[in-house]
Amino acid sequence: MFTIDQIKEAHSKVKSGADFPAYIRELKALGVVHYETFVNNGHTDYFGFYDYTASSDGMYPDLVIAVLTNAAQFKDDLKAHQQGQTDYMTFCNDCAKSGILKWVVSIEKMTCTYYDQEHHEVLVEIIPQE
Repeated sequence: MFTIDQIKEAHSKVKSGADFPAYIRELKALGVVHYETFVNNGHTDYFGFYDYTASSDGMYPDLVIAVLTNAAQFKDDLKAHQQGQTDYMTFCNDCAKSGILKWVVSIEKMTCTYYDQEHHEVLVEIIPQE
């Protein structure tokens, strides 16, 4: 099964949202089925086959997640990130300001779902496979 070190190696290649599809392909090859990334400190819980799990440590000091969700601003910030206009830390700060608690990536469904603090879906995206 996969290790956090293998995942860190794959993630080190991600410079912007434009690199995300290649990252997902690499995680799939490692055996990751889905994962949840928490905006507050960047820690991620990874899930594989046969109930295998691995969790990363937080990546940065705690961010304060806005109580009110600003879906429109979040979507604008996400679009900018996916076009390579922002780095990962900027994107995480933007998520926090817009009230995004976490995102869940389903590698099987090839979706990325963003949730607010009430665990409501804010946006479900299809991950490009190219």
